[in-house]
Amino acid sequence: MSDAVRSLQQSKKSFLDLAVESWRFSRLFERLLQKLDAGEARKYRGQLAWFTDKREEALRKAGMRTVNAEGEPFDPGVAATPLNAGDFDPEEALVIDRMLTPIIMGPDGVERTGTVMLKSRKVEES
Repeated sequence: MSDAVRSLQQSKKSFLDLAVESWRFSRLFERLLQKLDAGEARKYRGQLAWFTDKREEALRKAGMRTVNAEGEPFDPGVAATPLNAGDFDPEEALVIDRMLTPIIMGPDGVERTGTVMLKSRKVEES
């Protein structure tokens, strides 16, 4: 493998790492905003929206996008690793409860798999 190819691969990996970590930071910031009073939260919510738009724009320019699958049915074909799959029976219908890291899709398919927490669909229906 040439140095140019290796450098390009490292740049792409770094870009994807930055996209995932900025997504995680945005989620954390959203949770912090819920603890502020409405007036103060509104000001910071606008800044968060700008930050999120910039991240998504950078991904779009690279032919990629983040995918948030929260609330979607889970099956083994989903491009995400469940951390708590062992807590459920194999036949149990599951839903993605929470995304811990996003799925990043590119023009040729999955660029980075996500990480998720699952819950039983029965819990959701009750």
